[in-house]
Amino acid sequence: MCDDPLMRDNEYDTDVVVVGGGPAGSAAATMLSRKGWGVRLYERNQFPREHVGESLLPASMPILAELGVLPAIEAAGFLPKYGATMVWGREPDPWSWSFRESSPRYPHAFQVVRAQFDEILLRNASKNGVDVRERHRVLYADAGPSGANLRIEDDALREHTIRARFVIDASGQSGLIAHARSLRKPDPFFHNLAIYGYYTGGARLPEPDANNILIESIKDGWLWVIPLHTGLASVGVVVDSSFGRKQIAKLGVQAFFREQIANGPHTSTLLEDATLTTNPTVVRDWSYTSGELAGEGFVLAGDAACFVDPLFSSGVHLALSSGVLAAAYVTSALTDPKLGRAAAAVYSENYLQQYHHFRELARLFYSSNRTVDSYFWETRRITGADDSTPSRLAFIRAVAGQPPAGYERAVLAHGETPRSFSEAVTAIEGYREARGTSFDKRFGSDFPLLLTSRPSLVPETRLEQKPVAGEGEFTWGQVIITPERAEGVPVSTLVALVVAQIDGKRTVNDLFERLRERIPQETLDQLRPGIAQALRLLHVEGVIANFDDG
Repeated sequence: MCDDPLMRDNEYDTDVVVVGGGPAGSAAATMLSRKGWGVRLYERNQFPREHVGESLLPASMPILAELGVLPAIEAAGFLPKYGATMVWGREPDPWSWSFRESSPRYPHAFQVVRAQFDEILLRNASKNGVDVRERHRVLYADAGPSGANLRIEDDALREHTIRARFVIDASGQSGLIAHARSLRKPDPFFHNLAIYGYYTGGARLPEPDANNILIESIKDGWLWVIPLHTGLASVGVVVDSSFGRKQIAKLGVQAFFREQIANGPHTSTLLEDATLTTNPTVVRDWSYTSGELAGEGFVLAGDAACFVDPLFSSGVHLALSSGVLAAAYVTSALTDPKLGRAAAAVYSENYLQQYHHFRELARLFYSSNRTVDSYFWETRRITGADDSTPSRLAFIRAVAGQPPAGYERAVLAHGETPRSFSEAVTAIEGYREARGTSFDKRFGSDFPLLLTSRPSLVPETRLEQKPVAGEGEFTWGQVIITPERAEGVPVSTLVALVVAQIDGKRTVNDLFERLRERIPQETLDQLRPGIAQALRLLHVEGVIANFDDG
């Protein structure tokens, strides 16, 4: 399709340029090339190259499967990660959670060596037709309605300019476009600094947690230990940024790093016979978002767009997820500019929804830790207690819907959560349970009684047409907008047809009669139980206010 030079405007060197060959860039490039677009990826390093962030999440497994790399990941020898072990909350003893209880389809993730993992993703992009150019540095990139302009330094240090219809900035924390446009906004809560290095010869946690990441809170912050299949362990410390800079200036990086590790009894026990193999690396002030994630001719993906505190190993997942989503946005924008303009906002909403979920989860854990009394933890308890922001309210609703073994619920069992947060979660769960119970008591299996009731929507609830992510692109779809969910919840065509008929006057039987105009009777008869269950769920979730007597 778009690789045919006769089909491509001669003013463009390629359809899409991807800046950066990490997980976000490789994922985006792979998905775009599969759609038939000409894709050129510039990566400043030669892979394999070292990178921190070795601990994956089960949520990334279906994305890796979609990209076609899961078999190679499984064959690479990486340690399966079945959960996490923490010294955090109310008690000083370690506790663990298991992925299999909240993610039965993917009961484990992996502890990966990023040099190996990232190269698998990048070579997969090449296999899918992406023009991958390593040791090429993008010096400048910007875009507008007429496309993207980039200045490249090649592997011979020669500079040249190119044009593309679209550019995906997946340049990591360097954030090429975000910095050029002054889009980056530091996070007001996470003023942290990290130091990390690699040890060999260390011990592992006792079974069945031997492959878990260990996260241990200490007086000045927290520590991580990630076991790797090479025999190395990734070890890091996270402290307050101002405190860390002062202590590094006073003691030096390595001395300060070792001092903090010594403050963690469980971490230092694992590393008692271990040897530090590398000079520790410092990463400063890393939590941020960007004021604009997508626009005319460009989109930011992965760390180039946002980065959140690494407490829950969310970096690779956000990179992969945003890479796939960015590719869908670019395809839609190049195919249908009107759809693309609407999809830009939805891309940002979807990415930021994931980002804020991890951010609020980290804030919740910071504010709930009571294992240590110190300035570091006290300030984070105070500033982490606001439950009134839209992102916090959305997080509370999500937590209320999680299974008991989910990440979010672990802190409810092991930490001392802010009272307002616990009360809000309890209130939502009680509200949902009460509405479900009332529906079941009233209707139960009495389908004729349900047919004569007159459902009405919660005030200000409406259906709206918005772009919805589908198979590698956005398409127009229906979402339900409620006062509590302004971003909208995508629904199937059938549910949209049902909701569109609810006005407080029509009975459920009237709804079925109207559906019969579009759906054959035999099919509708088969769908009746599912529609009845959908009505119950809409009631529980606060879309349907009540069912008046017919």
